[in-house]
Amino acid sequence: MSEDGFEDDDAQTIGLFGGRSKTSDGYESSRSSRLKRVREILSIVRRYDIFHGLTPKSLRHMLEELGPTFVKAGQILSMRSEILPESFCRELTKLRSDVEPMDRDMVLQALRDEYDTPIEDIFDAIDDVPLGSASVAQVHKARLVTGEMVAIKVQRPHVQETMAQDIAIMRSLVGFMDRFMSGSQFLDMQSVVDELWQSFRDETDFLVEARNLEEFRRNNADCKFVDCPKPYPKLCTKHVVVMDYIEGIPIDKTAKLVAAGYDLEEIGTKLVDNYTRQMIDDGFFHADPHPGNLIVRGGQIVYIDLGIMGRLSSHDRKAMSDMVKAVALRDSAGLADGLLRFSISDTSAVDHAHLLDDLDMIIADYGEADLSDLDVGSFVNSLISMARKNGVELPGTVTMLARSLVTLEGVVDEFLPGVSIIEIITAHIKAHTTPEDLIKHEVKGFAREGTRAAHGLLGAASQADLAMKMLTRGQLRLNLDVAGTEDPINDFAHIANRLSMSVMVAGLFIGSSVVYYARIQPVIFGIPIIGFVGYLAALILGIWVARSIIKDDRRRRR
Repeated sequence: MSEDGFEDDDAQTIGLFGGRSKTSDGYESSRSSRLKRVREILSIVRRYDIFHGLTPKSLRHMLEELGPTFVKAGQILSMRSEILPESFCRELTKLRSDVEPMDRDMVLQALRDEYDTPIEDIFDAIDDVPLGSASVAQVHKARLVTGEMVAIKVQRPHVQETMAQDIAIMRSLVGFMDRFMSGSQFLDMQSVVDELWQSFRDETDFLVEARNLEEFRRNNADCKFVDCPKPYPKLCTKHVVVMDYIEGIPIDKTAKLVAAGYDLEEIGTKLVDNYTRQMIDDGFFHADPHPGNLIVRGGQIVYIDLGIMGRLSSHDRKAMSDMVKAVALRDSAGLADGLLRFSISDTSAVDHAHLLDDLDMIIADYGEADLSDLDVGSFVNSLISMARKNGVELPGTVTMLARSLVTLEGVVDEFLPGVSIIEIITAHIKAHTTPEDLIKHEVKGFAREGTRAAHGLLGAASQADLAMKMLTRGQLRLNLDVAGTEDPINDFAHIANRLSMSVMVAGLFIGSSVVYYARIQPVIFGIPIIGFVGYLAALILGIWVARSIIKDDRRRRR
C-alpha cells in the first residue's frame, strides 16, 4: 500500500504487436485472438455498408455496436473537424456506451476475485438492480457491514483485454494507411489513437479513479457548493471502486430542481464558476461533465465518475486564461499567442501572418454577435481545426478540455439562457487575479523574454569573438569601406565597449532568471532578493548603454 492508503499501482504495459503479449494481470493476447476480433469488427462494419454512403447517425450507431474502444475513439473524433465534416462531429458528441447489465452472479464473482476476505464480511447487502451499466463497468448500490451506504463500481471481466486488442488493431491500421497513403489526416489519426491509449490506461485502472476522488475533494474542500463521493481506499482495487452513495436530483431534471426550491440560474453560474476554478486555479478538471455525472444534493453540485480527469500545468493554465481573455476582447493576436504557447509541435515553420489572417476570419465570423450569443462549441471546433491546418498541434489535454467545455455549455444552456460560459469564466479570472499576481506574471514574462534575448546576444558575441580570432590569425580577410566616419578604428572600439556592456547585461539577466526560477529565499514582490538586485543592475546598465548610443547618435548628426 502507498502512503495515501491505496494499493501500489504496478507499471503495466500491454503489447500491441508481435505474436503474444502479456499484461501485469497475466492476460496473454495471441495472434489468433486478435484475428478473431478483427473478424468481429469487419462483420459489423460490413452491415453498415460504409463504402456506399455512411450517414452521421449510422456512423454513431456503428461505433456504439463496435464497443467501448470505438465509442471513445468517436468521442475524440467529435472534436476533430479537420478529419470529419462538421455534421459528423456533431452527431458523434451523442455517443453513449450503455450496454446490457451483467447478471448478479457475474458481479459477485468479480468482487470475490478482487478480495482475499469473503465479500459477506465486507458488504451487508448489494442491490440486484444496477444503478448504471456501461461498457467498461457497472455500478451497484450496497451497504457495508459497518452500516455506510456505498456505490460499488465493478469493471466488466476481460474489458481491458478487449480494449487493448482494439487499440492494437487501430494502431496497425493507422500505421498501414500512413505507409501507403499520404495526407495530414492520417497523421492526425495517429494522435487520436495515442489519446485513446492514454484514456484507456486511466479508465481501466480504478485505483486512478480512487485517487482522483481524493484529490478532487482536497481541491474543493473550501467550496461549500461542490463535492464528490468519498472513496474507501482499503476497499478499492484496480478493478473495483467503493465510494459513498450519492442520492440526489440529476442536474438535467430541471423541473424537479425547481420543485425542490433550487434557483436554476444560481446552479448554472456556480457550476461554470467552479469548473473555471478546476481549469485555471487547480489545473485538475473533470473531463466529462455531462448531465449523468452531475447530481444536485443538499445545496451541492456533486461530480461523480472521476475516472478520466484532465491536468493543466501552470504554464498551460496561464495560456488558457490569456486565451479566454483574448476571446472576450476579440483579440486575434492574443489567441495566436495562446495557441503557439500550447503547441507541442515545432512552431518555427508556422506562417504567423497566415495564422493571424485565419484567426481574424474566425473572430470576424463570431465577432458580430454579442458574447452572450457565442456558440462556444462551434467556436472551439473552428479554432482547433484552424490551428492544426496551420501546423499548430495541440496536446491531448487541450482537446480534452475543449470537449469538456462544449459538454458543459450544453448542460447550462437551460440554466443560463442568454449567458455565455465565456462571460462567467472571464469574470472568475478577473475576480481571482490580484495586483500581485499581475506583477508576478509581468516579471516572469519579462524574465523569460529577457533570457531568450540574452541567449541570442551571447550567441552573437561568441560568433564575433570567433571572427576576431580568425581575423588575427590571417584566416579571414575583411574589406572595409566605412562611410561617414574619419576614424573607423575608434568607432569600432566604441562598438566593442558597448557589446561588452551588453554581454554583461545579458549575463545579469540570465543569472537573475536562474535565481528566480530556483525560488531562493528571501523574496521581494515574489522575486528572490538576489535576483531582484540582478534585474535592477541589468536595467541600470541597459539604460546606460541605450543612453550612450543615443548621445553618440546625436553627436554624429551635429
